[in-house]
Amino acid sequence: MSDSPTYGFDTLQIHAGARPDPATGARQTPIYQSTAYVFRDADHAAALFNLQEVGYIYSRLTNPTVAVLQERLATLEGGVGAVCCSSGHAAQIMALFPLMGPGKNVVASTRLYGGTVTQFSQTIKRFGWSAKFVDFDDLDALREAIDDDTRAVFCESVANPGGYVTDIRAVADVADAAGLPLIVDNTSATPYLCQPISQGATLVVHSTTKYLTGNGTVTGGCIVDSGKFDWSASDKFPSLSAPEPAYHGLKFHETFGNLAFTFHGIAIGLRDLGMTMNPQAAHYTLMGIETLSLRMQRHVENAVKVATWLENDPRVDYVTYAGLPSSPYAERAQRCYPKGTGGLFTVAIKGGYDACVKLVDSLEIFSHVANLGDTRSLIIHSASTTHRQLTPEQQEAAGAGPNVVRVSIGIEDADDLIRDLDQALAKACG
Repeated sequence: MSDSPTYGFDTLQIHAGARPDPATGARQTPIYQSTAYVFRDADHAAALFNLQEVGYIYSRLTNPTVAVLQERLATLEGGVGAVCCSSGHAAQIMALFPLMGPGKNVVASTRLYGGTVTQFSQTIKRFGWSAKFVDFDDLDALREAIDDDTRAVFCESVANPGGYVTDIRAVADVADAAGLPLIVDNTSATPYLCQPISQGATLVVHSTTKYLTGNGTVTGGCIVDSGKFDWSASDKFPSLSAPEPAYHGLKFHETFGNLAFTFHGIAIGLRDLGMTMNPQAAHYTLMGIETLSLRMQRHVENAVKVATWLENDPRVDYVTYAGLPSSPYAERAQRCYPKGTGGLFTVAIKGGYDACVKLVDSLEIFSHVANLGDTRSLIIHSASTTHRQLTPEQQEAAGAGPNVVRVSIGIEDADDLIRDLDQALAKACG
């Protein structure tokens, strides 16, 4: 189908990128479980390997099932192209890979998933990269953190675990003034609630494992390219603007224009890093996306109801849900996220660490798992699990203190969720 602006989100989440299978007429996108693809002839093979023609070579690089998912996500996010990969963490590395180099840094929000903080503060050091963590509510501090070696700015739209909402347009203005790309992790919001590219983001990353798939079956990641950044405006991004030795001096930006980042992500990123999404995972995620808007509406509706109940419970210190009128981010949420702020937030329990552990162990409907964005309601004590590797100061900055549990509200009956929380709080708080 033609991805015309006249098509609404609900239509595009079902149809974008998908066409009846030309061989069989199958309406659902088939799982192309093939590692390699037959070339028409020697000239065809040479043209594909030389990036002179687009097609399928080997499934580490491109796969027809994955290609449909890439087109669908690019369409829903308002980008020009996308690259899918094996996980959300893989997507973050692949997003940074063409931008960074030894001695270069990324300026990142303090409000990030604990695994991302660890990846940025520890793991990327092995590449010679570094990260500076800044409170993105303080735009002056963000400006001051950017230096001559900064190559990207990174944040989450709706932050995990606390549900904090970022003013993407304000952050994008700072990044633009510095001539830097803004990378936004849109996992918790999804393109239904937020389209970061329309607010100035250069790249959008996802853990497709979460809300996009929505059923806890497969892991995956994606990078969506806005196509709006001028990679040749300075000498900061030679991977995209300078001659590439592996392709006989080809310049990605000069050759591919607004698709430069997308082509580099496949031709270099997937080729050399090998963080490939398998076609079965792409198939499950495509099926999940077909109901994304319906699920997100229910996630938001349930989260508002459950968070309101929790906020008024005397056994609870506070709730961080930005969708509550009492939230310090309520105005920002209404302005930047008019459809809602998702189903993720944290709850501080009176009784501290021990009460949180007892609460988690006493729930019956909520599942105690290290995941979010499932149709099922989920809970975890971040300080002892997902954020365990962080210092106490980092845990507090990320909204994952010892007295806090993270909840991911599913699409069950909200009254059942409230009853489950009520009985578990009674056990946890005496």
